[in-house]
Amino acid sequence: MSNLRIVSLLPSATEILCTLGAREQLVGVSHECDYPPGVECLPAVTRTLIPKNLSSAEIDQTVREQLNHTDALYSLDLSVLKELRPDLIVTQALCDVCAVSAAEVDSAACQLPGNPEVVNLEPMSLQDVLDTMLHLALRTGLQKSGDRAVDSLRKRIDAVKSRSASIDRQHRPTVGFLEWIDPLFNAGHWTPELIAYAGGTDCLGNPHQPSQSITPDKLWEADPDLLFVALCGFDLERTRRDLGILAEMDAWQELSCVRNGRLFYTDGNSYFSRPGPRLVDSLEILAHCLHPDLHPLTPDLQAINFTGLLN
Repeated sequence: MSNLRIVSLLPSATEILCTLGAREQLVGVSHECDYPPGVECLPAVTRTLIPKNLSSAEIDQTVREQLNHTDALYSLDLSVLKELRPDLIVTQALCDVCAVSAAEVDSAACQLPGNPEVVNLEPMSLQDVLDTMLHLALRTGLQKSGDRAVDSLRKRIDAVKSRSASIDRQHRPTVGFLEWIDPLFNAGHWTPELIAYAGGTDCLGNPHQPSQSITPDKLWEADPDLLFVALCGFDLERTRRDLGILAEMDAWQELSCVRNGRLFYTDGNSYFSRPGPRLVDSLEILAHCLHPDLHPLTPDLQAINFTGLLN
């Protein structure tokens, strides 16, 4: 397996493969792969169909229009892919907004020399993410490394869950978690699960289901004790630029989370949106925001400018 040539079409898969020790086997990545540092220098085999510098509302409109006419918002550069001669292509069929469509990947694989294997990842929960890591470890011949990595992540997850177990129900804040704000989108998939493990009660999400657009009225009706914003695909600076959209909403100042100053935002591109190893970092970040005295940050996370408090 040491000579396996791998192309990753997902930032999360790239992170997983590097965690497993397969960095040297990676020969190509997506245009969005940026972690760990250095992978962005590998050949990019995808490109986006979304123009740059659009507002959040314009991005949402473009996404909706594109999905009415195509299978996904990204396309493959088949010529580069042929040059890379991969033995294994890692992609996903979970979300047409997040990566090249599974159909396009399968079609491309049929045109490549050597009949490369295509692995589709579709995690909907934190456990699914760990299982995904073990599956990729098996496909790349790195089972021992995979077992060690997953065992380490499980211990961190269990530590958070164990501390949260001491929190009485009345001390568990209701949490609204937004992954887009123009229009509003709740965070589904694994996020409600993370909220529960962190010692909160999700009041918007749909566990293990795709994220959904919600109306402002639903946010007002839920009236969360704490609001967390992690915009899908946006870093900390881009997220800051969009936060003013929330304050312009009618009755924004009447929300409990606003009146109590319990409003947080983070780098959604690095945390929460990617179903990889840093999803456990995301859990620890969220737990600290909910219960800072109970869930102290690790030294590694303390050194990262990962989150902020909305004023």
